[in-house]
Amino acid sequence: MKRVCITPCGAKKIWDKDPEAGATRAQDVYIGAFAKASQRYAEAFFDRWIVLSAKHGVLFPDDRLTENYDVSFTSDPSSVITVARLREQWLARGLGDAEEVVVLGGKKYAVAVEKLFAGWEISPRISLPLQGAKGIGYMLQRLNQAVRQQCELQQLGNR
Repeated sequence: MKRVCITPCGAKKIWDKDPEAGATRAQDVYIGAFAKASQRYAEAFFDRWIVLSAKHGVLFPDDRLTENYDVSFTSDPSSVITVARLREQWLARGLGDAEEVVVLGGKKYAVAVEKLFAGWEISPRISLPLQGAKGIGYMLQRLNQAVRQQCELQQLGNR
């Protein structure tokens, strides 16, 4: 089965720690604990994974970003990437063959991914393995434990 893991971006970025960092790979831009734990999980269990950014959209780990920003999926819609643009990126980046998309993130990521695939003739199965966790601390705990034990999270909340 062809699978893609979607990891969240995050508010804390490399430029918050090092304003002179310059152009930085996406996998190194997001330095918050949850973003890093999600990336470790994705690297452990997936051949293909992306960072989903509310501003930039679909980012491969080696894509480079050049500046700090503060946009989330709950920001003013005029600053958030459009669903149409996300769809274009998904296909242009060669992800259209995904049969399963595993979303590591909270409700706002689940909603964004559901909108991305809404109306597709053949859409991938969306798995939300962190759904039902009581908060980010519990999500972090589950991600870290899965990586330590080399055992994927139970696929709860499949859609």
